[in-house]
Amino acid sequence: MRYQKDMKMATRHEKLLAAMHAAGLDSLAIVPGPNLQYLLGLTIHSSERLAIAFFGQNGSVRIVLPALERPRAEGETRVPARFYPWSDAEGYGGVLKQCLSEGGLGEHLGVEYTNMRVLELRAIEAAAQVEVVDATPLLGDLRMVKDDDELRAMRAAVDVVEAALGKAIATIRPGVTEREVAAVLDHAMQAAGSEPSFTTIVASGPNSANPHHTASDRRIEHGDLVIIDAGARCDGYCSDITRTVAVGELGEKGRAIYDLVLQANRAGAAAVRPGCSGAQIDAAARQVIEAGGYGPQFLHRTGHGLGIEIHEPPYLHSGEPAPLRQGTTFTVEPGIYVSGVGGVRIEDNVVVMAHGGECLTTFPRELRVLPG
Repeated sequence: MRYQKDMKMATRHEKLLAAMHAAGLDSLAIVPGPNLQYLLGLTIHSSERLAIAFFGQNGSVRIVLPALERPRAEGETRVPARFYPWSDAEGYGGVLKQCLSEGGLGEHLGVEYTNMRVLELRAIEAAAQVEVVDATPLLGDLRMVKDDDELRAMRAAVDVVEAALGKAIATIRPGVTEREVAAVLDHAMQAAGSEPSFTTIVASGPNSANPHHTASDRRIEHGDLVIIDAGARCDGYCSDITRTVAVGELGEKGRAIYDLVLQANRAGAAAVRPGCSGAQIDAAARQVIEAGGYGPQFLHRTGHGLGIEIHEPPYLHSGEPAPLRQGTTFTVEPGIYVSGVGGVRIEDNVVVMAHGGECLTTFPRELRVLPG
């Protein structure tokens, strides 16, 4: 298993070097986070202590890190690398300069604009003269297409969250709080040996009109729409599913909203095929809701990429014209949110396959009316 992981990381490293060459980058600086996990298998966390991995166009990997992290890093790193540990007493300045003087950075250094902090940027600038370039798109493109092992982990994460979602829905009734429902869901994921991939959302009644509501002590009431949005993380990869249920019979308006969102979800998933764009998928889902008269109440993009991170490229909105390749994985999650009435969101995880889109999530999408 270790050998298989080594070969996979070596392949990713080769792809990275090719992408760096095409982008005109002499070197790349990666800080702790999802990109370091993807490229090296290294899961050290960002802290007040500086840690940076430098990838050279010549294939070298040099890692400056706190001495206390070295044992973990040596055990996890899946490609040949040289370590430059530093202690709290000496600080990182001298070690960083040694690392950069021995390997060099060249003229153009790629960094993660969305992840790198001022701490790391200023340290590099103090140690070397180099032009800094945003490598975020390059790294996102590398991670966008999932291999079989990545998809296997994501399928496992889907299985965990769907089982937990069923248990949580079974507890919903008038008088139960949003927080209590979320706790059931989270506990079920943890009992399955997983962990939530983000903070579980349970939004009931008027709170369901807020797409990113935080589960509260509000007690669920008869007539409520209840949105449950949750995900699990398995072997480092995420799932993300949303279902909406009704407590007691809904009025005509509530049912109409639900039916529109369900149609939009189906239309978005049906638009998925190799070469389609995020913009096309967004348009397929959005036009259903706009035709139903609720365009302004569809407040967010149709979906986002999914993998090591809960939100990663690609993003499904009108400004994403790039064609999607086979193996790209993302959510399709249209929603309608009406103040004073409530909201509905139905979210699935979809992967681009040769024949079209495959839904990894299979939890029933039709309206479920719970006893109220």
